[in-house]
Amino acid sequence: MSAYLIADTHITNPQIYDEYKRQVAPLVAKFGGRFLVRGGHHEVLEGNLAVQRLVMIEFPSMEVLKAWYHSPEYAPLLAMRQPAATDHLIAVEGC
Repeated sequence: MSAYLIADTHITNPQIYDEYKRQVAPLVAKFGGRFLVRGGHHEVLEGNLAVQRLVMIEFPSMEVLKAWYHSPEYAPLLAMRQPAATDHLIAVEGC
């Protein structure tokens, strides 16, 4: 069953975050992931969400998603991203 990483991202250092985006894409692909949403125009239809940037990545399974997130290859990218953005991340299993 597919799993989805959903990120609500507030970028604080655009230069570093742009480099993170460039480097993370091949690693996501290596784990069988693909970006479904990567920024772009969005509209809040209900509620009070203050979203700057939304990202959604599909992975083959929750196990693969967590393996990617906790992988030694992702660790330096995580260390790059965290000071460049404030994120709220959730992992959700698909239907």
